Amino acid sequence: MDYKEFNKNERKYYSQDFSQMNVLMKRIRNGLIHNVSVKTTNLNLEGIWDFNPKLSFTYITLFQAGRKPLRYGSRRATLEETVNRDLTKIREHKRFSEFDISDPQKCRILLEFVIEKKLTDLNHIQSDKMNEHRFEIGVNGLELKNVFTNEAIFYMPTDAVVNSQLSLNQALITIIKKTPIGKMTNKNPERIKLLAESDEYELYLLRTRAFVTFHDSVIPIYRGNLLYEHFSYDVLLMQFIKTSDWLVENMYDDGRFLYYYDCAEDNFKDHEHPNRKPDNLYYNDLRHCGGAITLLKAYIQTKNEKYLTAAKKAIDFTVSISKEHDVNGNQAYFVYYNNKGKLGGTGLALIMMMQYRIITGDKSYDSYIKGFVYHLLSRMCESGEFMGYYIHPQYHNGEPLIEMSDEERKATFSFYYPGEALLGLALFLNNFKDDTVLNNLVRDKSKKALDWIVNERPKLYSDLFTDLPSDAWLMQAIDEFCNDQEFRKPDYINFVFTDAQSMMDRMYKADETPYLDYEGGFYYNFGDHYYPDGARSEGLVSAYYLAKKLGNMDFAKKVLEACMLAAKSQFSLFNCEEYTFSHQNPKRSENGIRFKNTRQWVRVDSVQHVACFFIRLYWAENKPF
Repeated sequence: MDYKEFNKNERKYYSQDFSQMNVLMKRIRNGLIHNVSVKTTNLNLEGIWDFNPKLSFTYITLFQAGRKPLRYGSRRATLEETVNRDLTKIREHKRFSEFDISDPQKCRILLEFVIEKKLTDLNHIQSDKMNEHRFEIGVNGLELKNVFTNEAIFYMPTDAVVNSQLSLNQALITIIKKTPIGKMTNKNPERIKLLAESDEYELYLLRTRAFVTFHDSVIPIYRGNLLYEHFSYDVLLMQFIKTSDWLVENMYDDGRFLYYYDCAEDNFKDHEHPNRKPDNLYYNDLRHCGGAITLLKAYIQTKNEKYLTAAKKAIDFTVSISKEHDVNGNQAYFVYYNNKGKLGGTGLALIMMMQYRIITGDKSYDSYIKGFVYHLLSRMCESGEFMGYYIHPQYHNGEPLIEMSDEERKATFSFYYPGEALLGLALFLNNFKDDTVLNNLVRDKSKKALDWIVNERPKLYSDLFTDLPSDAWLMQAIDEFCNDQEFRKPDYINFVFTDAQSMMDRMYKADETPYLDYEGGFYYNFGDHYYPDGARSEGLVSAYYLAKKLGNMDFAKKVLEACMLAAKSQFSLFNCEEYTFSHQNPKRSENGIRFKNTRQWVRVDSVQHVACFFIRLYWAENKPF
């Protein structure tokens, strides 16, 4: 497929003037309000909706907060007949009166119509290769047609967004459940097998166009979302500020953040902990610190005290879950939560408190800062390897893990915890000058840890590495350490630049994929559904800062351009007001940042990583307020 030409045509489509579509949508709303027929013959929709009576199956859907969507779909001989058929059936529905059609800010209308359909089958359809049988969630739909009755069941691309789905199997099960096969068994693999063996159905891949009303206008949506054509520093900053506000607004009295929110279902059920009771929902101490770090960056940017106040509240929560112990006669602290004492938990607490100290000059948390440092240093083996846990309920009866066997260290290995610990130590080394003895100890121990993690870890844990690097915390740590000339060792620097290059090598480029929003997203293998990944991008932007610091301006420019593409791919994760049309409670979901484009899950770290990447990228070219 000529992706370059395809993308060119797609961009041309979305850059059109859609005022005529807005006229149509206003007529549709008026038809629903006054129960009158909609006229379309005097509209010029050429190039926007070239109606085809054999193809243009059309759904009209009503959305309103707190209401289940109401929709109807049909295909008639003309556009006018099709639209009016949909409106008639919608008005006849028993739930129609639930919708405040006359208020466009309450009730939003989605129009979606098929523009392309191709025959496929379950033996060929897939979602990991770029070919004619690829199903791309949110871009492709499905039609399941009964060959004997000609009855058809549709799964439209926007169904992925409304139902918060991310896989081909989820789409297939959604459509199979509407057939008699769906009632034969409640086991999804068996349902798919029965469909594959049936000669009763034909399966088609669909593409559609979709438009949704927004106040007095209409928006063309791509994968159910706004399509961001260009990178923009203005968008970058706006999303960072609004996301920071979301964290403040969704903070509990005890200093914790709203950990998890399902925008599609309007509940707090964490998909990784689905059986937790509402009064005992899961929380994570590491991700908590990330929320506070985001607020500290918001304070740097705006000087608005509300961010600093909230960040301090979050810090005090971490103090409340910190436990004291003795390390060689020194007072040490570690963060203890969910019956675990994680290296990364204490590392992130140190990062959070050090950044607070640097920003404010407030030394009131110094005893905890020094205590965290002593604890982290005590978790380093003679070789320089960090042990991932101090307490783990599955090892040593939940008692402190003073020593761990090689098998135990490997079983509890984490890519992220050592980098988090080292970033905390780097911030301490460069900014905490009140204790010379401890500062010098951190310097010596950090060199040993960096030598091990850069040179020995790849040999000992080679089977755990992937082609797409994931150790962004370590990249940030090395960038911070390199503010000190003693740490500018070639192997440390090469680690950052090599990982950055690997990320850029596995980043979708504009002309190699037919999906416009893929540009800047990461992949493990070409053809993967893209990863708009704020966590990795934090490492990438650190590579930019390091390259600039070292005077490697050619590489810095290359990385900066890649960061801009990565940010553009993440813009569409932001719950802007325009996008939240399908959410049950848009007031709560607005300004959050989702995991994936069609997934409607927001978690404190999906917010934190993207937000922190955005503001550091903004600062690359723009000074704080």
